[in-house]
Amino acid sequence: MNSIKITPRCPIRTTLELVGGKWKLLILFQLTNGPLRLSILRKSIPDISEKILIQELKTLVESDLVDRKNFGEVPPRVEYALTEKGRSALPLIEEMRKFAASYTS
Repeated sequence: MNSIKITPRCPIRTTLELVGGKWKLLILFQLTNGPLRLSILRKSIPDISEKILIQELKTLVESDLVDRKNFGEVPPRVEYALTEKGRSALPLIEEMRKFAASYTS
């Protein structure tokens, strides 16, 4: 897996590295109201495969945008939640929503 390159020279590129792509912002948005288990995330984003969801969650955890909590139970119980850095992306999501609404009007 490629590591994310954070550079102060280009904040837009850094933002795209962190939250760009087809799924990352959708995953962050789903976690807005609190922690969710993988199965709930999978149901809330029906077009994503489980494999891709797991890959994207790993990337978001490595980027410190999402926290992964393993409860150490059998059967396994894992929850994902936004970190403070992840919460800082929520205004970006809202602005994208506003842009899309005005664009389609």
